[in-house]
Amino acid sequence: MEALIGEGGLSASSEIMLRFALGKEYEDVELWGRAFDHVKAGCDLQRRSLPRDPAAEIAEIDAIIQAHTRCWIDAAPSGYADAAPVFVTGLPRTGTTLVERIIASHSAMDSAGETGAFAAEMRRAITKRPGGRDPEGIGRRYLDSAAALRVPVNVRFIDKTLENYLYCGLIHAALPSAKIILVQRHPIDSCWAIYKAHFRGKFSFSYQQTELAEYYLAYRRLSRHWRAVLPPDVLMEINYEDIVRHQTAASQHIIRFLGLPWEDGVMRFHESPAPSATASAVQVRRPVYASSVGKWRHHADRLKPLRERLAREIPEAELA
Repeated sequence: MEALIGEGGLSASSEIMLRFALGKEYEDVELWGRAFDHVKAGCDLQRRSLPRDPAAEIAEIDAIIQAHTRCWIDAAPSGYADAAPVFVTGLPRTGTTLVERIIASHSAMDSAGETGAFAAEMRRAITKRPGGRDPEGIGRRYLDSAAALRVPVNVRFIDKTLENYLYCGLIHAALPSAKIILVQRHPIDSCWAIYKAHFRGKFSFSYQQTELAEYYLAYRRLSRHWRAVLPPDVLMEINYEDIVRHQTAASQHIIRFLGLPWEDGVMRFHESPAPSATASAVQVRRPVYASSVGKWRHHADRLKPLRERLAREIPEAELA
């Protein structure tokens, strides 16, 4: 792999993929400096090829916070309440796939994966009725889209589309019986896990340390906003570290929030044969492990721009 890069004949897209792959390989064998070198090279190449300004993504979050207030939610027309899907969402590489697998191991649940369906139905509704609101119609059409994904009849399903963290208010308005689980992770662990992942053009904020920190802080503002405006029986936040350290208690908390009876099979989520198309496809075949906690510390010096920006708004105790 090093030789291929050294020859200099790779296309930009091929070199980007190889750089991220080498970053993963070197981190696996604990050659931390080489791992970071390749991750940064891959990020720099990818960042130059992205057309979208990450500042626009932050502006979108702040606009959502301003628009989707508790008054807006309370005044929204009634949504479709006859279905109770479960939305597992959060930033990438923060444990959303782990939570999805835990829930999907329950006999009453199934997973539709990362559908993108809610955002698609929302955009379609806005196109048809600019300025108007039709939460019930969005909810019904979203469920029709889920049915097209062959979710089994009479089984509640999970939608693990990451970007749904942007739409928690709209999801509650359109599907008031839905449950939303927002997965959180240590700020610097989150950012390092995102920085070293290759999203193939998605998440344009993730390839430069300061931009990544700015987006993380915007996401933090949004999380606090949803916590303030959504009912506690609708939105649950859970920390990845709590699942890793206290798997049984955290799993019981999740299942109880969903209103389901406990099943011991939930603890054996890694035995599920269901496919996974996420960057965590290998990890979810293993029992819960703690080796990803605190991995950023191997790169503390080189993550200084990220850490300094986060430290201006996040208490030191949360970054320790």
